[in-house]
Amino acid sequence: MGQHSWRDLLCPKCHQLTSTCACKSEPSAPSKATVVRVGRETKGRRGKGVTIISDLPLNENGLTELAAKLKQRLGTGGTIKDKRIEIQGDHRDRIVQELEGLGYRVKRAGG
Repeated sequence: MGQHSWRDLLCPKCHQLTSTCACKSEPSAPSKATVVRVGRETKGRRGKGVTIISDLPLNENGLTELAAKLKQRLGTGGTIKDKRIEIQGDHRDRIVQELEGLGYRVKRAGG
């Protein structure tokens, strides 16, 4: 090992070996250039509304993590379809607040 201590081989965030660290795949801070759109849809749902979050600059893992975080904070269900997050119910105002708190630039789409 030489001059390096074993602590230099560990990731400071997850405390795993840097070669097997899971932090490398975490999404970076959101870009202010991208505008995330938050809207509401009822089409094809028998009148039940869902809140749609689209134009997110995230990969599949990032979308899954963000969807899980939003569902937990809102206390509702949801899914990911076609690179969009669908949250059950009309939660546009709360979602806009949550996303702005996470550093995204958000625009309400539709009415």
